[in-house]
Amino acid sequence: MITLLNGDSWGKEEILAQMYDDEFYYGHLGKYALSSSSLKTILKSPKTYRNVIKYGDPNSGSPALSLGRLAHWMLLEPRKIDKIHFVDTSKKNTKIFKEAKENAKGAEVFLTKERKDTERITDAVLRNEAALKLLNNSEFEVPEIGLLEGLPFRAKADIIKGDTIIDYKTSSDLRGFRYAADKYCYDLQAYLYLRLFNKKKFTFLVVDKGSTDIAIFEASEDFINKGKEKFYSAVENYKYFFQDNNDIDQYVMRGILW
Repeated sequence: MITLLNGDSWGKEEILAQMYDDEFYYGHLGKYALSSSSLKTILKSPKTYRNVIKYGDPNSGSPALSLGRLAHWMLLEPRKIDKIHFVDTSKKNTKIFKEAKENAKGAEVFLTKERKDTERITDAVLRNEAALKLLNNSEFEVPEIGLLEGLPFRAKADIIKGDTIIDYKTSSDLRGFRYAADKYCYDLQAYLYLRLFNKKKFTFLVVDKGSTDIAIFEASEDFINKGKEKFYSAVENYKYFFQDNNDIDQYVMRGILW
């Protein structure tokens, strides 16, 4: 049985079947199960996590995140592209785009030029033999949920190939990806996913949004161990403030500048 943060209990197979529904996965479980994203937020600011759960994430519709979703759908779940509205206008602040957004009834709306840019990126991945080797005979968008340290965690692996989890990311600077991996806690994501899916290796398939160059980064043991440290630090913060109900307004970040 999987007991969520609101106390509801689910059979493992029952909840896994529901997790293929994006509304359930990102909506209900986004609030009542933890994830690598929520742990990253807790590490950065427990108050921000509290506000996201209470009021929603103000950054969920950011251009970078929206284009990242579109890139994932086009490569890994192309059937979703047919449900998206594409508007042939120059910018999103035009009257045409705003009207399309209002009439979309909750469906995603993108610019036609965003579709073309994403098609260019996707085509570059599909033309690359090393990337295709990772994609062939693999499973895409695989959900998983489990209890770790007594807490429910959800995840959706972009690609699973044997004992390897492959995470697909777009980047504006491949040479700076190592810095981004630390900044955005990709190490924490890798550690959590390896535990949840019970796999041995974690690899990043990265495409440069400008040049369309391809990079493949394998997670080292040291990288995973850094993620492990971040995982336990975030879990400790969660339990202290959200299970033990210590006053979050007394949270203080401390450090020494040198």
